[in-house]
Amino acid sequence: MKISDHFSLIEFTKSQTAIRKNIDNTPSDVHINNLTLVAENILEPVRKHFDQPVIVTSGYRSVPLCAAIGSSKFSQHALGQAVDFEVVGIDNYETANYIFDNLPFDQLILEYYEPGIPDSGWIHCSYTTVNSRRTGLIYDGKEYRDFTEASIMSA
Repeated sequence: MKISDHFSLIEFTKSQTAIRKNIDNTPSDVHINNLTLVAENILEPVRKHFDQPVIVTSGYRSVPLCAAIGSSKFSQHALGQAVDFEVVGIDNYETANYIFDNLPFDQLILEYYEPGIPDSGWIHCSYTTVNSRRTGLIYDGKEYRDFTEASIMSA
């Protein structure tokens, strides 16, 4: 099932952990609607801007799957509102910076990125139509910092 021009539902729900542990990771219609909004408002504009494939590494996570991987059942992944991803051939900081400057995200986190290593880490981005926080962060595995040019350069 396609949820946008370039993304299918399976990209947002496939999980090796769910397969290995026989965990049902089937989203509800509400979750699918949320995933569609993430695809249309975040991933499609990113793909169009960079003209490169976007690889979803984690999308929807059922509550049992969240528990199995040590994530919170309150995670936006469990609501279908968040996605972790990378853009083929594009520095993750460059991608995150584009999102920060141009897209209507709720939360943007550049996770485990190491300056000078373009394919290090990944981008976590969420989208919601209600009470959007527009929070941009960098997480290095120890602490969160505001997403700014100064904070990435001092990493």
